[in-house]
Amino acid sequence: MECADVLETKEFKDEGVNKVTFIKTDQIAHDTYYFKPSQVLAYHRHPEGDQIFFVHEGTGTFYLDNGQEETVALKPGVSVLAPRNVWHKIAADGDLVISQATKQPAGMEARGS
Repeated sequence: MECADVLETKEFKDEGVNKVTFIKTDQIAHDTYYFKPSQVLAYHRHPEGDQIFFVHEGTGTFYLDNGQEETVALKPGVSVLAPRNVWHKIAADGDLVISQATKQPAGMEARGS
């Protein structure tokens, strides 16, 4: 059985948001992002799969842009959906720990590429 404790060992990096993959199969992935204050996971989308984010610690803002930008305040206990092929980004206010579950393979396209 695979299991992960995303808060047991927090892995923040000064040079950018740190993404740690805890569980990955052919059908789903569980990754956790560790944000330091003011770090941003830039706009991107996943052409082939939905993605759900779960906030464990900290605060920030989730942005969704499907022709009109919407925002959600992030805090512990909040979960948000990034639908397949919709632009999204995350900005941290302070330290932020947020996990995602993503259909595999989802693909990834950065905005502007």
